[in-house]
Amino acid sequence: MKSEGTKLVANNKKAYHDFFIEDKYEAGISLVGTEVKSLRDGKCSIKEAYVRIENGEAFVVGMNISPYEKGNIFNRDPLRTRKLLMHKCEINKLVGDSSEQGFTIMPLQVYFKNGRAKLELGLARGKKNYDKRQVIAKKDQRREVEREFKVKNL
Repeated sequence: MKSEGTKLVANNKKAYHDFFIEDKYEAGISLVGTEVKSLRDGKCSIKEAYVRIENGEAFVVGMNISPYEKGNIFNRDPLRTRKLLMHKCEINKLVGDSSEQGFTIMPLQVYFKNGRAKLELGLARGKKNYDKRQVIAKKDQRREVEREFKVKNL
């Protein structure tokens, strides 16, 4: 019996800090057996990864899946380019949106959904330094309001 729900493997917090996420997509990942076992152990990093689209197919580049310890000769290169499994219409929409100036496609999360490895992609637009300062100021302001509200309720 397959497990229900999702299990988070890797999260790209830096993407939310450095980029505005305009749109999100879900894609399957084409993996070999030892890579799946390593993912289940949580040995994955997507910090330096990005998505490239070639000939109507999407690929994730720079995603590091550490070799499985008991994999021996079946282990593959940890940084190899992996194909993403998406519908053609989704890929075409991504190509059109990312061709605009300043947009890129970033991996946001790797997780298991109903036993299948999935990658959440985000159509991202880069933040400038003043944008980052505005976001930090809003967070501080919200934290201050919550702190005041908490004090009043005690």
